[in-house]
Amino acid sequence: MYSLVAAERPTMYFVGVTTGSSSIMKVFPEWAKALGIDAEMKGIDIAIHEKPEVYREVVSFLKNDPLSLGALVTTHKIDLYNAAHDLFDEEGVYAQQFGEISSIYKKDGKFCCDAKDPITCGMAMEEFIKPGYWKEHPDAGVMIMGAGGSCISMCSYYMRNFTGDGDDPKKIVVANRSEPRLKECEKINEKFYPDTIPASYFLTPEPGQNDEVMMREMGEGSLIINATGLGKDRPGSPLTDAAVFPQDATVWEINYRGDLTFMHQAEKQAAEKNLRVEDGWMYFIYGWTQVIADVFHQEILGEKLRMCSEVAKNVSKR
Repeated sequence: MYSLVAAERPTMYFVGVTTGSSSIMKVFPEWAKALGIDAEMKGIDIAIHEKPEVYREVVSFLKNDPLSLGALVTTHKIDLYNAAHDLFDEEGVYAQQFGEISSIYKKDGKFCCDAKDPITCGMAMEEFIKPGYWKEHPDAGVMIMGAGGSCISMCSYYMRNFTGDGDDPKKIVVANRSEPRLKECEKINEKFYPDTIPASYFLTPEPGQNDEVMMREMGEGSLIINATGLGKDRPGSPLTDAAVFPQDATVWEINYRGDLTFMHQAEKQAAEKNLRVEDGWMYFIYGWTQVIADVFHQEILGEKLRMCSEVAKNVSKR
């Protein structure tokens, strides 16, 4: 874990697992220049599912250190909320609803948190799922592998924006290797979004079980999502190489770095199955810029957002 030392200049933190290998460490300084922000970025690495006292130590440090302005949280969103949400003065609506934290910031003398994924995941999906998509693919649903914070946010995006006019997914399918997170996702969806999009939940701890669910449940044009972390934090894919994607599917690997095995599996079938394969680049851009907007109190949308994407692309090519 990163040593928690008082900041000597305005600092934003990245709370994750392997923050040093993230391109944000090179991108943030260039974004800061472009956005007129006088601050630096530091990483705080925490093992997955750490002890509650570790999360509380990190949150207490951020709260009490004057020049530590805020943080983006990934991987630990739910665990950090469960361990330390009582330390915040204000919680955003989505943080309260879904029991997760991705944005930590200070505003008007208050220590605040929110969950940005319910908004930013939708922004990212709207880059490739355009209005009318579901009407054009009436048998298509959404399959999300992984039942963590990203999954909960994606379910929220589709369920809270349910129209009932035919331009909605036919169903949502969630598959996860452990039961507690799966049950939590189901509980949240049923509590906040009853009578919207039908949802099914599958416990899939063994290799090949996600393959079976996808091939049995998902129709032509479905959106198939890897939200497990496999391919980024850990090598591998939630599917085996024997999996067969639905015809005309859109396949979304929400990671943008790592071995990206899931994305490469889809690319091998892209021509035969007429697949559209997307990586997590814009999810990365939206996710980071909207938390930076919280921490530094400025709007980052439109041309400013596109500028941030181009800056990040240029840095990644170096």
